[in-house]
Amino acid sequence: MLLWFAGLSVLMVWAVFQSPAIDYRYVIAGALLPVAEVALGGPYVLHTLVGAVAALAAVMLVTRQRRLIRRRWLGIPIGMFLHLVLDGVWSRPELFWWPFFGDGLGEGGVPEFDRGVGTVVLFELVGAGVVAWAWFRFGLDHEDRRRRFLTTGRLDAYEAE
Repeated sequence: MLLWFAGLSVLMVWAVFQSPAIDYRYVIAGALLPVAEVALGGPYVLHTLVGAVAALAAVMLVTRQRRLIRRRWLGIPIGMFLHLVLDGVWSRPELFWWPFFGDGLGEGGVPEFDRGVGTVVLFELVGAGVVAWAWFRFGLDHEDRRRRFLTTGRLDAYEAE
């Protein structure tokens, strides 16, 4: 489930902040980061609230007095928080609240694939729809706007002429 996390994270951040200064590449990276735990065979720290809070704290500490760098790197923990919401990890309290509600790390499958195949396909189709919407909403079908996104991570609302 990649499009689900990437597309909806961008949509949610844009809907809340509507700021062209956010580096959406980092938001996408943060939203996809917990998916890497699939390779480890189970949900671990990246699927917990502690993991997202630790990432936020690390960014805040490392980027003190570096406002522009902080603005960029804040996308990682924001994306991680959105992953927790979009994945429904909050419905597994032993994992979400680890270590406060017990040791649920590594138990069960990763939430991304705990659902049926039909649900996973539906989520990816919704994600693909959101990515298509964003593609045209931000004018990424124009090479200059697409290049700007790829090099700066910025998205500006696009008004077709």
